[in-house]
Order: sequence, then C-alpha cells, then structure tokens
Amino acid sequence: MAPDLPCDGDGVCMVCRAPPPEAEVVNCHTCTTPWHAGCLSKPPETLAAVADWQCPDCSPLEDGGAALPAAAAYAFGERSDLITAIWAIEADASLTEREKAKRRQALVSGKKVVEEEEDEEEEEEGGKKKKKKAEGGDDVLDLLDEKFNCSFCMLLPERPVTTPCGHNFCLKCFQKWVGQGKYTCAKCRFSIPPKMVSQPRINSALVVAIRMAKAAKSATYGGQTNVYHFIRNESRPEKAFTTERAKKAGKANACSGQIFVTIAPDHFGPILAENDPKRNLGVLVGEMWEDRMECRQWGAHFPHVAGIAGQSDYGAQSVALSGGYKDDEDHGDWFLYTGSGGRDLSGNKRTNKEQAFDQKFEKLNAALRVSCQKGYPVRVVRSHKEKRSSYAPESGVRYDGIYRIEKCWQKVGVQGYKVCRYLFVRCDNEPAPWTSDEHGDQPRPLPSVKELNSATDITERKESPAWDFDVKHGWRWVKSPPTSRKPVTNSDTDRKKGGRKAVRHAHKLSVRERLLKEFSCLLCRKVMTQPLTTPCGHNFCKSCLLEAFADKSFVRERICEGGRTLRAQKIVKRCPSCSTDISDFLWNPQVNRDLMDLIESLEDKTEEEKVEQQIEDDTSEEGCSSANDTEEAAEEATDVQDKLSKEESDNLENGKLDAAEGDSEVNVLDSKVKEAGEKDAAEDTIDVTNSELSCKQKNHLTCRRGIKRTRNSESQ
Repeated sequence: MAPDLPCDGDGVCMVCRAPPPEAEVVNCHTCTTPWHAGCLSKPPETLAAVADWQCPDCSPLEDGGAALPAAAAYAFGERSDLITAIWAIEADASLTEREKAKRRQALVSGKKVVEEEEDEEEEEEGGKKKKKKAEGGDDVLDLLDEKFNCSFCMLLPERPVTTPCGHNFCLKCFQKWVGQGKYTCAKCRFSIPPKMVSQPRINSALVVAIRMAKAAKSATYGGQTNVYHFIRNESRPEKAFTTERAKKAGKANACSGQIFVTIAPDHFGPILAENDPKRNLGVLVGEMWEDRMECRQWGAHFPHVAGIAGQSDYGAQSVALSGGYKDDEDHGDWFLYTGSGGRDLSGNKRTNKEQAFDQKFEKLNAALRVSCQKGYPVRVVRSHKEKRSSYAPESGVRYDGIYRIEKCWQKVGVQGYKVCRYLFVRCDNEPAPWTSDEHGDQPRPLPSVKELNSATDITERKESPAWDFDVKHGWRWVKSPPTSRKPVTNSDTDRKKGGRKAVRHAHKLSVRERLLKEFSCLLCRKVMTQPLTTPCGHNFCKSCLLEAFADKSFVRERICEGGRTLRAQKIVKRCPSCSTDISDFLWNPQVNRDLMDLIESLEDKTEEEKVEQQIEDDTSEEGCSSANDTEEAAEEATDVQDKLSKEESDNLENGKLDAAEGDSEVNVLDSKVKEAGEKDAAEDTIDVTNSELSCKQKNHLTCRRGIKRTRNSESQ
C-alpha cells in the first residue's frame, strides 16, 4: 500500500500524480497542507470532521508513541524531527496560543537549536562562557547592537554610514532614503550635506569595531607558491627613490625601492605569510599604502602606472581601480571594469582621457579574458583617485582581496567607442574592508547587468574555475596554479632568503581595549573625547578638530582698491585626513552621542577589569610569599631533624660504651635537643612544624633515658 503523501506546490497529488478536484482536497487543521482525500488511507468520514481534520504527520499515533508515521519520514526526510517538535508544542496544554506561536517561530528559525547547543557547551566545558564574558565579547556586541542599529532595518549596519549629526545607517538604507529626495536625517531631521548625499562614505572605524566585536576569525588560503628573489634587491632603499639624473622632484621619475615579498611578478592569488620574510604576515585585506610605488613593493599590484598586470597568453594577476574610465561601476562585492586602450597617447599626449578608437581583446585586455576563461584569482587594489565610488579609500591605495572574472564582453561606451567590459565578483576568505561581517565571501548568484542585452562578443567560462569554493577550506586552488614563467634567482643573501622564523607577539589585549584603540582621534592619536564624525567619515575629538582651525575664520572680507566693499568669500577648510571641505560642518558640529556613550561604557568596564585584575595579582603575590616562607621554615626544621637522626644512629652503633660515656653522650644530646627546641620555639611562622618536631624530640629523650637506666642496673 502506498504511503500517505500530500499535494506538491503545484497542487498535484504525490500519490496519483494528478491534480485532484477541488471537492476532494482537504487541508490539515495544524499545518494547512493540502491532501487528496481519495488517496488517503483514512480519509475524513463526514463534512464536520473535515474542519478539524489533521494530516497523518500532525495527528498523534493511536498507541501514544512519539514516533512519526512512515509517510512523514518518507515525505519530509530529515525534517521529521522538526515536525515532531512542532507536534510536541501543539500538544502542550500549559502554553497559550501566543506562546505556541513564538516557540514555533523560534524552532523554525533555528534559535531554539542554537540555544540548546549553547547549553550543552556550557555543561561540557564549564567555565568557558565565563572566560568569554571576562574578555568582554558579549558585552561589547550588546553595546554595539544597542547603540548603532540602523533606524530603517533595525539591524547592526554591515556597511555603516554616519551622518554629521552622529546617527548611523546601512549604506543601502541610506541610499534608498536619499534616493526618495529626502535630504534630512531620518532620526533628527538634521540637514545632510549635498556631497554626502551624492557620495556617502563608509565609517571605517565603526566597521572595524563591529567586526572586532563579532570576533572575526582569519581564514586560510589554499595553494602553494614558490619563493622568488629579485635581482639586486638589497642594493635598493626601503622606499621609492629619485636618482640624481631626475630633473623633477617627487615621484614622477622615481625608482622602485626594495620588493619585500618573495613572489614572482606573474604570481596568481593571495600573498601568503610564507612569502613575507619581513613580517611573516603576508599581504592582508585592508592594508593601505601611500601610493602605487609603495603598493608595488608589497607585490599587490606591480605596475605603478598601468591598471592591469598580466600577459596576453597567460592571464592577469591584478588590477587597480583608479577612476580612469567613466564606464566603471563599483558596487563593492562586484564591479564592472573597463579594459585598457582606445586613447590617442601619441606625441606628448600622456594624460589624454578622451577615447579615440575602439578597444580590442588584445594585450592586457586579452590577459583579463584568459583569467575569465580559466577562473584564475585576481588581486584588486582601489585608489583614492576613484572619486565616484563609495568603496574607495580617502587617501592612498588599499588592497581589497581576491576577485574572479565571471564574464567579459564589448559594448559601446559613454564616449561613443567600443570598450571591453569585465564583471568582477569578490571571492575571498577574508571579509571586505567596508563590511562589518566577520566571515568572508560565500558563493553568490551573479548580478544582473542590463548592458549585457546590447553587448557583443560575450565570453563566459565553460570549464570549472581554478579558484573555487570548498565547504571545508573556503576559497582555494582546486586546480594547480599556473607555473611561473619568471626564473627564480639566488642573488639575495641567506638572511633575506631565510627571513624571520618567529614574530614577536604583542601583549594580548581584551576586546574592549582593542576597540578603544580603534576609537582614537586621527589628530591626537588618543581615545576620543566628545567625538565628531565628519561627512567624509573620519572621527576626531571635538577640541582637536576645532583647535586645528582656530586661527581661520569662516569668511574673508574683501575690499577693492577704491574702497568699495565686495561680497565676503568663503574660506575652505579641508578635513585633516582628506581633501573634503568641512567648513559647513564646522559651523555647528554635532557630537556623536552614540559613539561617546559607547566609549565611556568601554572605559568604565575596562577600569573595572583592571581593578579586579590588580586585586587578583596582589592576592596571588601574597599567597606565593607566604608559601615561600612556609617552605623555607619546613626546610630548616627538616635539617635539624636529619641532624638529630644522624646523631641517634651513631650513638646506637656504639651500644657497648660504658656508663660514663653513655651519660656524657646523653647529656650532650640532651643539650643539643634543648638548643634545637629553643631555636624552633623562636620561629613563629612554623608552628605546625615545630609541634611535630617537639613530639619527636620527647620520644627521643624518653628512649635515651631508658637506655641509661638499663646500663646503670647492669653495672651495679
């Protein structure tokens, strides 16, 4: 007999494989699942029974057992445990309907399972949770969750944006809000600057704080790389330098400094710790450099001018986003990149930004297409020159991790000529610098790109990618990485090859102390007091920021030569950390109250921890000192006892001595015992040891006096 099975999502009975008539469909009173009455082994007998009818998976068994019918196990598989739990909740008469609904919701969402696992861990591991509480991880996350929730989605912002009035929002929620034409804060109706409306900046300090509170764990990379040594590398200085032949100052004609990493110029994928003999850390996501020359020294992107590093028949290793083409679109986790070429750079036109002819899939553009077809990982760095992106750094160059090219095509660009376009999607084990998520990237569906409808020469990957996601190890090489074409040289010294075998680890700080270190003013480098968050996303102490512009007024009065007064001119006041004008913000700077309350709470709890730790240290020191004194006293008492035992054994060996000699020995021993007793009595700190010693001394004296009386009787 076929098991009882319900109808599927399309209304087709899973037993007879046909859609049942509407009159023969019955719905379960508990789970509202539709069933075909004609295929049920026990259909409802009357119309009145249909209203309260329960399906075989929700109805209790006749024998009162807790097991589910075979149909439930067949239809739902691993979900049978979930149905059993829901059935138990429904059968509990002590719960109200509201409580039952809450428990069902918690059970389906997985919260109940998580709580049970946490309880089991607490029972098994004992004090592990207390230790975690002491470090402050839970408390800090609760504080952040309380202070910095987005006003729209009521969640901890993944990509936080802080308005000048000190309120925090998710980047997507903020963009949706201002996209509706609302240019005031959603909380306090404070006016939002026009530049922040058009180009909101992510608060990097808050990103680090949220991620740190979530206790991010570093992920491991797959694959192995060879050690590469650059020729005449040690003869170069540590920074980029200008030779004596250079006619201009600055970095225009500068030469590269030392290359600190031991990777080949055509190295694919992340730069691991084994290729970093200087720090033994590798190149980390979020690491920043002053310029492209310094970025070259750490191997993230070797070309200091070109935006693509690669070879046409081998693949591309890295790209740089620096705002070179108007067609670029940056969405953080994915972006649309425009290839190189198409500009007339003949003669002295080295900075021409106007396109003069079509781009083709050749040279560096062909290298990117090879990486797309093979699925190679591509390192991505973002420059501060990209002014149209909310994900670009305010200054310098930043390494943003590993991306993979999913598609490439050609289309007619903004300037009327064909351009090569590439879809980059992030696939790194480390979280991005702009997100507070503690985990790296997960495989995600490709975004929909509208321009693909009118694109030509579309290239998609047909084989499995060389860099792919593994459930156990994360993103890693699933195929062997391409072999380097650059020869490995041995010109450096053994010290350079060997590198450092160990790295000194700093004192382990608690979560609160590390957070306070992140909430430091960019001017005084101390923990902020009365913090201000500028429209460009930087944080300063109020006193430090106002003092930096104390000698500048907001307007400058102008008078012409004839004495006529002209209109006052506004004085530009740039942010100390970037080139953004913050003069309007300085008219009425608003303290970030949420951030100030968080800093004060962290400082108070840190002080409490320090006081408790100091008390514990003092107690342990006193215990150690008293233990040391007791050990010294016990050693002295043991020495005295050993001395007495030795003398006793010597005297017993000479048992045939005469009475006079025995009396003298007894007298000498008695005097020594008496002196030892007086010495032990003077020691106040070893009372227990002295009492034991005095008992042994009395027994010894009694024994010696008995020997003396026996000898006297024998002589008589």
